[in-house]
Amino acid sequence: MVTGGAGYIGSHAALALLDAGRRVVVLDNLVTGFDWAVDRRATLVIGAVEDEALVRKVIAKHDIGAILHFAGSVVVPESVADPLKYYRNNTAASRSLIESAVACGVRHFIFSSTAATYGIPDAVPVAEDAPRRPINPYGMSKLMTEHMLADVAAVHPINYAVLRYFNVAGADPQGRSGQSTAGATHLIKVAVEAACGKRAGVGVFGTDFATPDGTGVRDYIHVSDLAAAHVAALDLLIADPARSHTLNAGYGRGYSVLEVLDAVDRITNQRIERRIEGRRAGDPDALVADNRAILAALPWQPAHADLDTIVAHALAWERRLGEQ
Repeated sequence: MVTGGAGYIGSHAALALLDAGRRVVVLDNLVTGFDWAVDRRATLVIGAVEDEALVRKVIAKHDIGAILHFAGSVVVPESVADPLKYYRNNTAASRSLIESAVACGVRHFIFSSTAATYGIPDAVPVAEDAPRRPINPYGMSKLMTEHMLADVAAVHPINYAVLRYFNVAGADPQGRSGQSTAGATHLIKVAVEAACGKRAGVGVFGTDFATPDGTGVRDYIHVSDLAAAHVAALDLLIADPARSHTLNAGYGRGYSVLEVLDAVDRITNQRIERRIEGRRAGDPDALVADNRAILAALPWQPAHADLDTIVAHALAWERRLGEQ
């Protein structure tokens, strides 16, 4: 069962699972997801993860053996403005889902977590054992769920994989899914919207970071590579049900805001207008994954670890959206 499987990352994970021959049930309330993003090979159930009666019915009906949990709220500034929404949608809803999983005998659980659990890191690249000091309710809501999973797995026959995502971008190379949410805040999504004329330009929030060109550096991972990591993580959980894993999902290579915008300019052969604005509170200079653990734990080799490829796939999807 893939919760949030009608959303951006969840829909790509569902595609990867289906392509690998798995039976997939998508559970999504369609508040931010889209029913058309769910591949026809999957079964779509419209509902909320905190609806325990529904979830338990779905688990029983479809003989669910594993849950991949993507459902939740993901906009950092919104989490600061409305923290209770994030503790409800992310932490409390996850607690309900985990309880349903345990009650129904689900043996494997994969959780969509985030590098925001680290807050502002002491060192870059960031390893899994770095201090977890979230600086916003989004990161804290995810970290609380990580702790719940660890506590539950210690006393129940369930194992888990926590994948801490860095900056997810791009779209399915076959054009089957992509980032479609209106008002997105992710840089590459915003930049390709600007390249397609949907925005007047792109804000560059701060040029005085301790980085080579003064703009913030982030580790961008292609969404299809991230989806493939989930399939590999599921195989690992099934193969060794006594062990759980917490892994960074990134490439171990960062790009600055200006490098990303330059890549979009290269791909489109036009220049995006850059608007220099003030730094946002809490933005770290750089956030890059130490990805040695995931490379050691999983038979996972990224297929799209190239900035221009990520941008090209995101741009192709954005243009397709414009044609719909």
